[in-house]
Amino acid sequence: MLNLSSLLEHSAREHPGRTALVFGDTRLTYAELLKRSQDIAVTLRHHGVGRGDKVALSCPNVPDFPAAYFAILQVGAVVVPLNVLLRPQEVAYHLTDSRAKAFLCFEGTPQLPLAEVGRAGFDQAADCAHFLLLGRIGEEETDSVVPPEGVATAAEDTAVILYTSGTTGRPKGAELTHRSMVLNAMVADRLFTAADDEVMLASLPLFHAFGQSAVMNMGLLRGATLVLQSRFDAHEALRLMHREGVTFFAGVPTMYWALLGALHPHGGRTPPLRTAVSGGAALPVEVLQKFGKAFGVDVQEGYGLSETSPVACFNPPGLPPRPGSIGRPVWGVQMKLIDDSWQTVPDEARGEIAIRGHNMMKGYYRRPHDTASVMRDGWFRTGDIARRDGDGYYYVVDRVKDLIIRGGFNVYPREIEEVLITHPAVSMAAVVGVPHATHGEDVKAFVIPVPGTDLSEAELIAWCRERMAAYKYPRSVEFRDSLPLTSTGKILKRELSAENHGDTAPA
Repeated sequence: MLNLSSLLEHSAREHPGRTALVFGDTRLTYAELLKRSQDIAVTLRHHGVGRGDKVALSCPNVPDFPAAYFAILQVGAVVVPLNVLLRPQEVAYHLTDSRAKAFLCFEGTPQLPLAEVGRAGFDQAADCAHFLLLGRIGEEETDSVVPPEGVATAAEDTAVILYTSGTTGRPKGAELTHRSMVLNAMVADRLFTAADDEVMLASLPLFHAFGQSAVMNMGLLRGATLVLQSRFDAHEALRLMHREGVTFFAGVPTMYWALLGALHPHGGRTPPLRTAVSGGAALPVEVLQKFGKAFGVDVQEGYGLSETSPVACFNPPGLPPRPGSIGRPVWGVQMKLIDDSWQTVPDEARGEIAIRGHNMMKGYYRRPHDTASVMRDGWFRTGDIARRDGDGYYYVVDRVKDLIIRGGFNVYPREIEEVLITHPAVSMAAVVGVPHATHGEDVKAFVIPVPGTDLSEAELIAWCRERMAAYKYPRSVEFRDSLPLTSTGKILKRELSAENHGDTAPA
């Protein structure tokens, strides 16, 4: 058997009194974290949740996230992490698509009313049986018990379903096994850190593949101390780094850019960082060099996707970083560059990255056609275009189709277009990414209004904001009488993108 929950259980057994989590004034030892997790597992068992059941989890970076995450695994169920910025109809879609039996939801704050949004989404998902508020768990008495070793699961059983849209369509759930998630945490541990006294700042959202595998799971496997930041703020991050003696930081490029900007008000004092890891998007060379000079630590870049658990490629530790490179395939993973016919292309030629290894998803949950379109003989085609140098280092140079990466989050134009087109005053819509000074890319919509209607940019943006997560909605809208089309009637998004290449939005 193999269960991802063994990462926490092992560290709690080996280091029961070591601090596992820090959040504000709250400090939990490994023994205390395991006990909190087991209490949630008891409640799940009481509600009939068991092996193979899907349990959705909506929670920011607070101690309840890892406690609930490993509780779900302990009872043999499958974790379905939800982005905390989803709106009710998006929550309902994820609950329904994943066939979730239960929904664990953090109560939230006035600024982030998760319980209110979660309940509204749950009420629209007829087949999800249980809505459980994390803050209330433990108030009810049950006679259920959870065996200390948890429920036996096979290595190839699904442990986590991470939702991703690829480049088109509605979100799809990538099924990741206990084996792929455990091995990915071990690979990350081998790459990122070698110290037993590691103090890691968890600013990346734990519902996201990067923060989940490369920070939370790897850190708890290591027996490190995780300092949780519920929402990234550069000044607060620096304060936490100094207060807690943070030695490890992982982030997306915009976080590194913000940390550089926040350093001066702190008197230029730098925290005791030993390791800095970047992923999610290409790190500008200028930022990499400035951060290394200011903080005295090289930023190591890597690459991965939700479908690859996620770490697939990384700049080898102990060697100077190669600016612009995502590194080489990690242990147990193969990569190659292919053309449209799956044929391998030579070094220095551009091709689509294909990956095969222990980190690979089983497939997209209940979507065999979508799975078959991206997988062949164990190889997964990523949709990212890269080149490889003679030393085997990869460099991402472009993206297939229209994927927008805003601040490290994937934004999928078709999903936004489908929302836009439901507005009664919108006749046609196209969404593209435009350059942004701090987020890399931002979302812009081109809209043809219904003749005779009166629709403003502010009104349409506000309308979208009510119906989708905050990182998705368009920040700008341009109204047009027509859009460029191919001879077959498809919108030429490349032309729209080219027209806006010089438009860099303000910070």
